[in-house]
Amino acid sequence: MEQTVYLQLEDGTCLTGKHFGAPLKEDVIAEVVFTTAMTGYTETLTDPSYYGQMVVQTFPLIGNYGVNPKDFESKGIHMSAYITREWCPCPSNFRCQMDLDAFLKQQNIPGIYDLDTRYLTKLIRERGVMNGRLTSLRPDSAAVEDLKGWAITDAVAHVTCREPYQIPSPLPRHHVVLWDFGAKQNIIRKLHALNCDLTIVPASTTAARILSYSPDGIMLSNGPGNPKDNPAIISELSHLCKSGIPIFGICLGHQLLALANGADTEKLKYGHRGANQPVKDLLTGRDYITSQNHGYAVKNDSLPDNAILRFINLNDGTCEGVSYQDFPGFSVQFHPEACGGPHDSEFLFREFVALMERRA
Repeated sequence: MEQTVYLQLEDGTCLTGKHFGAPLKEDVIAEVVFTTAMTGYTETLTDPSYYGQMVVQTFPLIGNYGVNPKDFESKGIHMSAYITREWCPCPSNFRCQMDLDAFLKQQNIPGIYDLDTRYLTKLIRERGVMNGRLTSLRPDSAAVEDLKGWAITDAVAHVTCREPYQIPSPLPRHHVVLWDFGAKQNIIRKLHALNCDLTIVPASTTAARILSYSPDGIMLSNGPGNPKDNPAIISELSHLCKSGIPIFGICLGHQLLALANGADTEKLKYGHRGANQPVKDLLTGRDYITSQNHGYAVKNDSLPDNAILRFINLNDGTCEGVSYQDFPGFSVQFHPEACGGPHDSEFLFREFVALMERRA
């Protein structure tokens, strides 16, 4: 018999669904967010930026092409729970290695389905991102007080690599240090395809240690959580900005680079998560459709004199990219590695390579 489970939100709303995936041995508390991506659920599941969150898929049917480890963006799942309207128990694809339920069981991640994800998404859009509790027992209304005080902590420390490692290129042109705050594998693939030798270092690495690798460029990766929760990284990054080495930041890396230069960040009402976010390049006037996954943004009016707002979100006008004038650096809030998502903006990796070549 299918187990009934409950999703309680901090505003008191309680939704009912059915359990799949790993056994729900104890209550799961996390931030509840939604993504509008229609495909790429394997990449979503393995994106480290979802650490500490329950993810709602707005597309109603998930799992129809199964799961293939070659599509993973990290070694496993980092989100706390997975929420779908319906999951497909009999996937059909020649690359399929396992079904969605088996993958969640393997990763010890519980799921909930047969829940009104349309209603839940509209609720989050109207009231903002909320904490939630996934439980097998009908929750007491008084329990919402526990949810209001819950927050994601030490997010980057949970998803970064533990030791430095290297990925050599067969035709090396440049050496890039990738500062790993929860890096997606496709960032590594894109740099490797451009003949970059890579040294990947943990989030706790100092600026002096990064400079000791004599990099041609420094990549700041995506990652989870509130960027302001990383004061040590921000401090070290401010030193790197004085080195003259080209710097390229993506997502959390974009926010940290802005903070290191004196800008400010803010939490968005419900964030941008999906593969269909429109942005405008203010430099060229061209629009792009981008893949995004973030709940915080750099405040446009907080940018320092050395920073130029380059990209904006066409839905709400928020900052999507910054170019810096006093050092060779730029950053974007969206994901030019786009896995999953459109490849419209992958040219930014070539812009990063061009910065390194001009400095050589």
